[in-house]
Amino acid sequence: MKLKITVLTENSAGGQLLAEHGLSYLVEIDGEKILFDTGHSNVFLKNARHLGIDIQNEVKTVVLSHGHWDHGDGLQLLENKKLITHPGSFLKRFGKNDHRFVGLSLSKEAFQKKFDLTETIHPYQISTHLWFLGEIPRLNNFESQTTSFSFENGDDDFVSDDSALAAVVNNELVIITGCSHSGICNICEQAKMVTGISAIKAVIGGFHLKHQNRQTTETIDYFKRNRVEKIFPSHCTELPALVTFYNEFGITQVKTGMVLAF
Repeated sequence: MKLKITVLTENSAGGQLLAEHGLSYLVEIDGEKILFDTGHSNVFLKNARHLGIDIQNEVKTVVLSHGHWDHGDGLQLLENKKLITHPGSFLKRFGKNDHRFVGLSLSKEAFQKKFDLTETIHPYQISTHLWFLGEIPRLNNFESQTTSFSFENGDDDFVSDDSALAAVVNNELVIITGCSHSGICNICEQAKMVTGISAIKAVIGGFHLKHQNRQTTETIDYFKRNRVEKIFPSHCTELPALVTFYNEFGITQVKTGMVLAF
């Protein structure tokens, strides 16, 4: 069984492809092509076309990691597909400091008209070797301790809808995350619980780490303890944290057009 991940949208451009602040991966497994997030514009479609991928006709299932504009507003350009996400993805949410709207442009009703919508807080098996992890328990004491988001009424928004994918390849996990607001280590633990697999081969996606601080240090220690072979922090992982990951693991920068095979 093989897994292929193609980076369609990312903050950094590769080759002759486009980039934007966002994330979109094409996941190929079990003979299926699953789109994980869409970024916020048509960049994912343009890059896919450049790579010879026809999203409209080749992809039947889309997974939305969480309800933020930079991961889901590209969904406005798709329809008539199965869409899997947490029910909290459709909440109205804002940045705490500037009260900037950061949720999805389309309403839940609009999504229900455009897609075959599956909302679940529980893990959901997409194919034989691929799972949507559902709502991620916040178990440790160093992740998801603060938030820069709020709801309309001013209450803190800890992005409870933040989820991820877990693929099982040769009895090892490949974990694919959008933004890790729930904590990348919490996500990894959920992947182990859902699949029953403890070995982590690789982790790719936004880790939502901003600084050289305790959370970044604890995350690196977690990856070392779990002997994660390949680590691809991207999107919302900012430079100070990326420098730390590079010093520890010699990571490669994730760019649009990159293809990972497992």
